[in-house]
Amino acid sequence: MDIKTETGPVAQNSEATRALAEWVLQVLHGGKSNFDAAREIARRLGAQRSGDVCEVIFWAPELQERRVFDDDIFIEVLDIEGTPALSRSRQTLSFRRTRVPIARIDAWCVAAIDGMRAGTRESVGSFYSLVWRDAENQWNRILDPLSASVPFAPFAPAEYYDVDAMQAARGDKAYYAALPEDAVHKFGPPTNILQIHVPTATASMSLAGLARHFTMLAERVIQGAALDPADRIFLGYDAVQLLPVEPTTVYEAGPDFWTEIEDTEESLVVDIRRPDTTNWGYDVVITGMAGVNPSLLESDRPDELVDLASVLHNFPGGPKKLILDVVFGHSDNQGLRGLSHHYFAGPNMYGQNLNYRHPVVRAILLEMQRRKVNFGADGVRVDGAQDFKWWDADAQMLRHDDEYLQEMADIVQEVGGRKFRPWFVFEDGRPWPDEDWELSSDYRAVIEAQRDDDVFQWGPLTFAHNTPFLYTFWLSKFWRIQEIVTHGANWISGCANHDTLRRGTQINPKLNINTRLGDTRMEILDKAYDHPAAQMLTYVAFPGVPMDFLNAMARASWGFIRNQDDQYGVKVVAEEAISLNWQVDAYTYLEPGNFTRMKQLGFENREMLSRFFVMLPALVEATDYDLDVMATLLNAVDPPLDGPAPYDAATLKQVARAWMDDMHDYCNVANYVDRLGEAHTDYMLGLREFRAARPWLRDNHGPGDVFDYHMPTRGTVAFRCLRHGPDGEQVFMIAHLEGKPLFEIDPTALPIPGLEGGGWHVALRTPPIGGEYLGGPITLHDSMAVLYTRKV
Repeated sequence: MDIKTETGPVAQNSEATRALAEWVLQVLHGGKSNFDAAREIARRLGAQRSGDVCEVIFWAPELQERRVFDDDIFIEVLDIEGTPALSRSRQTLSFRRTRVPIARIDAWCVAAIDGMRAGTRESVGSFYSLVWRDAENQWNRILDPLSASVPFAPFAPAEYYDVDAMQAARGDKAYYAALPEDAVHKFGPPTNILQIHVPTATASMSLAGLARHFTMLAERVIQGAALDPADRIFLGYDAVQLLPVEPTTVYEAGPDFWTEIEDTEESLVVDIRRPDTTNWGYDVVITGMAGVNPSLLESDRPDELVDLASVLHNFPGGPKKLILDVVFGHSDNQGLRGLSHHYFAGPNMYGQNLNYRHPVVRAILLEMQRRKVNFGADGVRVDGAQDFKWWDADAQMLRHDDEYLQEMADIVQEVGGRKFRPWFVFEDGRPWPDEDWELSSDYRAVIEAQRDDDVFQWGPLTFAHNTPFLYTFWLSKFWRIQEIVTHGANWISGCANHDTLRRGTQINPKLNINTRLGDTRMEILDKAYDHPAAQMLTYVAFPGVPMDFLNAMARASWGFIRNQDDQYGVKVVAEEAISLNWQVDAYTYLEPGNFTRMKQLGFENREMLSRFFVMLPALVEATDYDLDVMATLLNAVDPPLDGPAPYDAATLKQVARAWMDDMHDYCNVANYVDRLGEAHTDYMLGLREFRAARPWLRDNHGPGDVFDYHMPTRGTVAFRCLRHGPDGEQVFMIAHLEGKPLFEIDPTALPIPGLEGGGWHVALRTPPIGGEYLGGPITLHDSMAVLYTRKV
């Protein structure tokens, strides 16, 4: 939509600037520790509205290092002239430039500015950055890492945004008004979680589209409409966890979204491209983390995240909690483009370690988190908590920064006039990445270190290496499952998430695959991560909080989605090439809407692409990733390869980009929902509702509870579980996870202590077990399960 702007005169408010500088000085000289002082100042960092004045504070130690003088440092304010169209893919915008002098206290640059326009849902605000002039009279820009709105991606000037107005207009005020008024509320765990990747969740690929989808579902629930399979996969959850919605990397080789083409003292003309990158969310650059990734926004307004929170909080039948997945354990190397070296502690396997031990950096990272959660999150999932480390010079060793993790969990949020602390989940597999981490990790390091008793970690079957379609997987993991039922009350459970499903697509199809799951590899993969018996195990036998991944529940494809790479893009695609074996068959490849870019490049059918993908990983290894040599060898293949031959380095990069873009489109859930089964989705929803009606199932197993597997196995893995509720209800399940059929057994007559006495009723049964089965002998095949209840 077109958004009109009006701007007034921009100038420093000298009195307010002086007062702001005096406040910073007072905080610094107030006797507080460096960290505590930095945390207090961080609350006012960036551009924030104070009445009619915009207060701007930057931390810029690099200016001290470079010995830049105060008269060469300004806040640059850019106001759009004319009418911008934020929904346009490309446009040329003219900006009126004003450079406002600053006051400086050491590394802190401050200014109070009149005339800056604050952005809102309806209007575009002024854009700003800190600029400085060097000895060659060249201008340099420092970006605001705490900006609330970055319409042109994180490496462009930020938009001054009226966050207070956004909060005042939110539609879930009643939700917050119900919280205690005179105390800090502590949100606890939900019953279960639906994990969602926004760009592949709906056809709109945006936060606004996801909010509309939940609004539509809410109306269907209110009206009592008959539910479709496409509806059911979103329902039965009381929490939604979004994969990261922070700004991610931009195109490594361009084009940039902000390209300055005409530059004068008083004006600036910029070639603007609307951000359109695709990413699974974890390739963050840290700067802009307090805002929202503009690639996820239809309107380019961060209000869309507030809107989604409001729809979830107002959902009929009870609010759904919003959980944000935050990534502060690392930065992509592109982070160096947006932040000074002070933020980083050196390279790691993902890009850069963050400098948590620097008091100001530590304070800024925590403030980023506070501002982000204030969009309306009730919970926070911390990615890669085992990566928060620091070097102990005295002991000459790396230590986990558990103190920082505690500081993350201690942050008090304030929304709608109420204070609260969100629920926290930490993904922590320490001692990962040690070679023996799968054996030695107890997945309890953060739980035991934190003060709160409701802090969660991902459990052992939820962490990355999870391959439930390989024979013996379930029995080989029995020791881990015993740990789950014994002390998994504070673990996230479930087999399907963004990591495990992607890992599944990387498995060599020549391994010992459980072919009883389906007739094709695609069917096997789909059922392995949307497994009716495994879901029975998760929702009935396991304590903790179950989490399901939307793409798995929709039986949609998934992978490592990232189209920004240039230097290593071909290598990444070579690593992903094996997923073709699991997620794409000849028929789906030929469907008109699928893989259009790859077809345009000459890979007209799957067989053509498969030949190319067989060669690619081997050549990456053989040539030590030399693209020129790889191209030469590909051109020498006989018979010749299809695709955009003859190949060269540029063509290989073109193929890599096309594959990533096509896979992103291919993974969209909207492409799969019309294929979902009525009986299966109805069973899955019933299972979630069963769990929700029995909150005691979250607790660890008690002394009278039983969990074991059917013996002798004779080629069958069937788990049995008997649990006792506080109200006299007993729950018993038997779930066939893999192997040969279990012929004609009467589950409730098995010699399990506590099972005797009769009175059992069938509560749920997996398809294809029909409703006519009401108990007694039954033959269970792979993936079948039955759930019984009784009152004693």
